[in-house]
Amino acid sequence: MKKILFPILLLAALFAGGFAQAQDSDNKKYFQINQNIEIFNSILKELDLFYVDSLDVNKTVRTGIEAMLESLDPYTNYISEDMMGEFKFMTTGEYAGIGSIISYKDGRVIINEPYENMPAAKAGLKAGDVILAIDGADMTKSSTSDVSEKLKGQQGSSLLIKVQRPGTKKPLELKVIRENILVNSVPYYGIIGTHTGYIALNSFIDKSAEEVKKAFLDLKKQGITSLVIDLRDNGGGIMEEAIQIVNMFVPKGKVVLSTKGKVKQWDRTYRTTIDPIDTDIPLAVLVNKGSASASEILSGSLQDLDRAVVVGTRTFGKGLVQSTRDIPYGGSLKVTTSKYYIPSGRCVQAIDYAHRNSDGSVGRIPDSLTSVFKTANGRSVRDGGGVIPDVALEEEKPGTISYYLLNQYVVFDFVTDWVLKHPKIAPVEKFAISDEDYQSFKEFVKSKNFTYDRLSEKTMNSLKEVMEFEGYMKSGGEEFKALQAKLVPNLDHDLETFKPEISRLINLEIAKRYYFKRGESVEGLKTDQTAKKAIEILDNPQKYKGILSPNSSEQSSTKSISMSLRKTGNVTMADYKEKASSNMDAQPV
Repeated sequence: MKKILFPILLLAALFAGGFAQAQDSDNKKYFQINQNIEIFNSILKELDLFYVDSLDVNKTVRTGIEAMLESLDPYTNYISEDMMGEFKFMTTGEYAGIGSIISYKDGRVIINEPYENMPAAKAGLKAGDVILAIDGADMTKSSTSDVSEKLKGQQGSSLLIKVQRPGTKKPLELKVIRENILVNSVPYYGIIGTHTGYIALNSFIDKSAEEVKKAFLDLKKQGITSLVIDLRDNGGGIMEEAIQIVNMFVPKGKVVLSTKGKVKQWDRTYRTTIDPIDTDIPLAVLVNKGSASASEILSGSLQDLDRAVVVGTRTFGKGLVQSTRDIPYGGSLKVTTSKYYIPSGRCVQAIDYAHRNSDGSVGRIPDSLTSVFKTANGRSVRDGGGVIPDVALEEEKPGTISYYLLNQYVVFDFVTDWVLKHPKIAPVEKFAISDEDYQSFKEFVKSKNFTYDRLSEKTMNSLKEVMEFEGYMKSGGEEFKALQAKLVPNLDHDLETFKPEISRLINLEIAKRYYFKRGESVEGLKTDQTAKKAIEILDNPQKYKGILSPNSSEQSSTKSISMSLRKTGNVTMADYKEKASSNMDAQPV
């Protein structure tokens, strides 16, 4: 009896000791939390009482909160009550307003892009219109945020917008009736090639899966025999929407996603729950470095299940899941609560925010530290670095001049003038600017005293400093001067060198003016080498099945594919949007 009782007592003692130790640890942690809250409160009160200038308490506290969250990851954010409307738009794509993008240009707010069949377009507002007043209130010195607040409002209410239209002398006053604006996550779908369906999906918001389903069923009625889903520059959104889209193409009961975090009760495994629409149609998914989060769930899951060929460049690498927690006074905390794992068991998270460098920076997980996982067919895939495409294509780098032509509104202004002289154009499928149009564009650029930073010039100046410091200018000075002479800025030369690329940008802007988002999409597909590569694979059943087999040789041909892309080019407006939009301060209204 004693022999049996002793181990039991020992285990009980160890358990009690472990429990007490855990309890002590929790007590210490909660003491530290309360201690630091008290310190923060005390500092705030002392500043409010004694700081030499008047203190903006809200701004000071907000700065402290943001600095605290910044030390974690970019996706853990505090959403104040006044930002909840914007957050709702990000998750639902829905708001009440006039249906347009506005942006800041030359000290004024302008209409940048009216949405098709929305109040702004119905009322006659056009891209390039400068907003002078709204309901009599002067807007000439207002920011995009101020104008956005004025333009949004209750559904069915009206407002009078006074604008100055380029090419007209007198301002125009237009009455606009606000509507409930729902931004489509599928801006375009159609048939490319001879019988391949194409669906562009630019976000994962409420009803995105429903939009994809509607588009796919319509395309099936038109007789498609294969499908391309374009997720390029899709930064993600609602996880469940991605799972629903996977469910359209794989059998019921398949594991799509697992989430694991600190709170084990919140860990979940997500399976397909309904019968699919089509488990046989050949699929290709297009991705790039802007494809993140839910885009990686969709593309990575279809890849792991060997249900689609992924084509493009490596994705962003966001394998984190966020949840929202209610905060007092109407705000919310969007907090990273877990990591997600796609069917093979891998996590695509590319950056380790938990282990920072001494300077506070974080870096990508090197490929040498990633692990190999297996798809359903036994193909090797890796974790820790986004989704690596089955057919990897080298991304075309746009010219510096093209970025500045967009960012300084040169292309935008040229097209605004061009549209005034051309009331109609050919169907977008047949349209392209002429050589005479491009010559007019070159003259327009010169008339604007257009200047732009040249990376080669900056690099040469840095090289010169290094050569002088290390004493190489005496022996290599002549060679340096010869190279420098060849890199003298030459606007005419650059406008001709990058003519195909710049012409595509002009064509995209013109197509958007006449045919809205659909026109921009159709125009972009004309020169889209990634989409063409996907069609080539889908049109060849043997090649398609070969890529999805364990002994795929497609990756070995990546170099030759990359070379062909570099020759033909694959530049679209999306290549410039991220940088350009940061300066344009664009907002939906």
